[in-house]
Order: sequence, then structure tokens, then C-alpha cells
Amino acid sequence: MSSRITVVCGHYGCGKTNLALNLAVEAASKGRRSVIVDMDIVNPYFRSSEYGPFLERHGVQLIAPVFANTTLDTPVLPPEIYSIFSMEDADVFIDAGGDDVGATALGRISRELEAAGYEMLYVVNRYRILSTKPEETLPLLREIEGASHLKATAVVNNSHLGVDTTQQTVLDAVGFAEESARLCGLPLLYSTIPDFAAGEEIPAGFKVVRRYVHFVWEDETDF
Repeated sequence: MSSRITVVCGHYGCGKTNLALNLAVEAASKGRRSVIVDMDIVNPYFRSSEYGPFLERHGVQLIAPVFANTTLDTPVLPPEIYSIFSMEDADVFIDAGGDDVGATALGRISRELEAAGYEMLYVVNRYRILSTKPEETLPLLREIEGASHLKATAVVNNSHLGVDTTQQTVLDAVGFAEESARLCGLPLLYSTIPDFAAGEEIPAGFKVVRRYVHFVWEDETDF
């Protein structure tokens, strides 16, 4: 990625938060200053703010919504979010909310993002309802772009079935991802594959990721 600010967006449940966590942890592991911004005002359960201790252990700075970790989901942007535009030495990853509703908060800082330069990854998941066909992905993207006043720069294929994902699960979705990218007029950046499903040889165009996002009955210390 050429820009230091990366926005991760996509349909509800596509796995964008897990991807954002992976990218932020990966940057920190390389000695970079890594910052993740939680702008998911829609889903109170599967968002970056829920992983504060985990991120701290991995050397990732978290900028969270004003009402993160409470029962309120009010779209109030924390003042410190604007500090990312002066972090010239940092890799910044913005975890945007699902669909156009969640992307609306991005519109509040769209001018600043345009001025600073950004990449916006549109995450698709063939196995997620309402986005199982390539032709369904374009309308969702246009809604997100319209709400955020930003344009996606690449597609990431994050097709998976949770803990039941196999390498074949991901391979079977490559054609879907390629056609989705073509319809959206964007390059397919890569396809993700969970580390537990990856074989000894990783196919070209694939990126191995870890499963950091977990359910409420799982112990965070295991991740």
C-alpha cells in the first residue's frame, strides 16, 4: 500500500474489522508506528474498540469513538481523530462501519482524507448474505462511496466461513472476487486466507491472516 492512511470498508459481516486488525498488527510488527481508528458506529460487538488490550499488547494505538464500549452508538467523532493527519510517521488504518450507514461518519473527514491521500479497500465476502453474487457488490459499494464521499481504490476478497473455512473455501470464491472487481472497475488487491486453513504453499495473490475477531464466549487472551 502506497498511502499511509488505509480505509477498510465493506458490507456487514464481511470481515473488515478482522482485516483492519491484521493490517495494524502487521505494521506494528515491522517496527512501524501503527494506529487503528474505530469508526464503526453501527455494530457494537464486532469492532476494533472491543480489542483495546489486544492492540496495546501488539503495540497498536487505538483511537475509538466517544461512546465506545458503552451501550450508546452515537456517531460522535473523537477530537483526536483529526490527529491522524499530522502523524507523518504512522501507518493509519480506519475501520469503517458496515454499509452506507456506517460509512456516513467517514464523510465528516472526507476533505481531510482527500488532502492527505488515502487508500480505501472494499472488502467482499461471497458467503455473506446480500453479497453472494458479483452483481450485488457494486450497488453496495456505490452506497458506501456516496455516504463517505470517498472512492474505493481496490477490492479485497475476504470470503470465508469462519472457523469452518478451508483453503478450498477461499479458492472457490476467487472467480466471484475477480468478477466483482471487474464490475466495480477496481483491481483485486489480494484474497485472504486464515492461517489455520493455509497449506504449506500459499497460492499467488493470497494473503495469510489470523482470526483476531472472536465471539463473546471466547477468551480474548487466546488471541
